[in-house]
Amino acid sequence: MTAPAPGDEAAACLVALEAALAGGGAPALARVSPAALDDALRALAKRHGAASLPLLERLADAALDKDHRRAVRRALYRLEQSGLRPARASGAVPTRPVVTRTAEHPVRAWLSGIDGSGSRAAWILFEGGLGGGLRLCSLILNDEAGIMDAAGGPIARKRLEAELRGLRESQKLPWVEVDGRRACALVAEALALHECLGTVPPPEFARWKRLFAAASAAAPQLRGDLQPKQGEAQPKQGEAQPKASQADTEEKLPADMPPAAASSRDHALLENSATLLDLPELMGWFIDPARVQHEALALLQVRESRLVVSEQIKTEREASIVDGVVEAQLPDAARRRWAARLREMAEIFRMTGRLEPAAMAEQTAGALADVGRPATSIPFARALAARGIEMASEVALGRTRLADVSRAPARRARS
Repeated sequence: MTAPAPGDEAAACLVALEAALAGGGAPALARVSPAALDDALRALAKRHGAASLPLLERLADAALDKDHRRAVRRALYRLEQSGLRPARASGAVPTRPVVTRTAEHPVRAWLSGIDGSGSRAAWILFEGGLGGGLRLCSLILNDEAGIMDAAGGPIARKRLEAELRGLRESQKLPWVEVDGRRACALVAEALALHECLGTVPPPEFARWKRLFAAASAAAPQLRGDLQPKQGEAQPKQGEAQPKASQADTEEKLPADMPPAAASSRDHALLENSATLLDLPELMGWFIDPARVQHEALALLQVRESRLVVSEQIKTEREASIVDGVVEAQLPDAARRRWAARLREMAEIFRMTGRLEPAAMAEQTAGALADVGRPATSIPFARALAARGIEMASEVALGRTRLADVSRAPARRARS
């Protein structure tokens, strides 16, 4: 079978187009050559002018072949140049805007460990808004003062990955990735603490407040209140209460471990809890030296006294000084705060595969939260006090500055 002559093909195509324009079905143009279609469309537009626009619009939207689509667009262009502006047929799909706005929501987040002042860094990555880009919010959160610092802005994905690599290489405290909603819940807790204390976040946080309010409204809280168990210290009226982390559970023990063995293991973990402060992440944990300067001077007097006394008496006197600091500086509220810090670090230890420190931190947190247990009987509490006294002694001897070892929350200085 021979192919139709070019003129015959264009004429047959024009007949099909005329029928479609008169109300027939869509013309079958799949086998028509682009050149023949172009000739037929030129003739159709010349005969019917603006009346051919609806058909041409439908053909432009339905054309599957690139060359056919180009031929239809040329026909539309010729009509436009002749003074007839082609308008899209009613019911056609509207053109999508080049830039769209979507709701901004947290998609990723990272948390650091907690330092000795109760501060931790948080990075929350939001996606959405005008153009659907990324915005990184960087915060410093403190469990005694709330939001200490806020920064951030738009960020590209490549820049984000580079920042994360630099963060892991330069930071002393561990960083872990968490659910974005959980990080937003931590921010909500910090804002609640500001309300309780009658303070406000730094001005730099104002541009982020709307995003966190929307995130809190869109998702349930992932972190619940640290509800004191029977025998634990109850919060006082109007006192800010720490929150429990998702990791507020004991490390699972083997199902066949006898109760006596489990109890012995828990006792051993607690007895060795002072060694937690030897971990690199907790080297900065101690009682604020500014609060124990008097006791530090008393300890120095005991050690430098020229009186001939036995080592036993000196040891007992030093222990008495430490006991006094523990009782004075670790009231119920402080014990709950240190317990919450330990539970957070226990979760980080677990997430980084360090199960033994995690179990020890969890066990120690439970002991601190138990009001029926004297704080002086908890090795971790005594180690906190002893290290704070030692730091205060270094200040008294002029070997370091009080500002350099202060554990009081402080906003980061801006250059």
